Amino acid sequence: MTQQVYGKTFGGNPAENYQRFFVPAIGASVAEDLMEVARLKPGERVLDVGCGTGVVTRLAAERVGVAGTVAGLDVNPGMLAVARSQTPPDISIDWYEATAESMPLPDEAFDVVLCQMALQFIPNKLAALREMRRVLDGGRALVTVPGPKPPLFAIMTDALARHLGPEAASFGDLVFSMHDVDELSELMRSAGFRRVDVQAKSKSLRLPAPSDFLWQYIDSTPIAEMAAQASKAKRDALERDVCAQWQEFVVDGAMRLQVGMTTATALK
Repeated sequence: MTQQVYGKTFGGNPAENYQRFFVPAIGASVAEDLMEVARLKPGERVLDVGCGTGVVTRLAAERVGVAGTVAGLDVNPGMLAVARSQTPPDISIDWYEATAESMPLPDEAFDVVLCQMALQFIPNKLAALREMRRVLDGGRALVTVPGPKPPLFAIMTDALARHLGPEAASFGDLVFSMHDVDELSELMRSAGFRRVDVQAKSKSLRLPAPSDFLWQYIDSTPIAEMAAQASKAKRDALERDVCAQWQEFVVDGAMRLQVGMTTATALK
């Protein structure tokens, strides 16, 4: 499958584009940060909830080694298909297509549960966190969420609302909807976790040039279909609008993004 959007051709579907574009620009760097906090040990059993294309899952597998076990769970079959295809044959990972609120996994099966930039998309967050706690064998959980919405993304979200409609903009709002330290702390405690610690830190990222990043991001998300269905005039107007405002973030041909990342750690 090849999709053509405003003169730019990106092969594949949103899940493939997510791995091709979003992971190198944002996902991989954030995953490395999560690994630093998680401090996984050889032999540990790890579950990655909302694993997407598996960037965190594969890093976890490298760290726990052959003595450990790793599983990735996601509700999106397209994401899981890419995750499987990206996993080297010498790395053993179990993949599960399921909701985070109802995991087909036994009690106390894991030492560590990870959830990177996924909790904000889960409809019943408390149920998902309770499931994460249920599958832990006295271990620890780590959850990261991005936000608040940085100016660069606020510009894009506002432009999406103007040119593609409120449904397209709602995805941008949802991405950064779950960053409040107190809210996340309360959710973790309500799910039964103890020794909950939530930290908010700023993350600096280098992104592609404005027009490249705009369509790479859109084509990596559910907005891709809405953009493809819009007229060329609307896509042209969207690009002109966003890229003109994004010039303030450009340094040496690339964009600089400062985004907040909130990380919760807790024990069962």
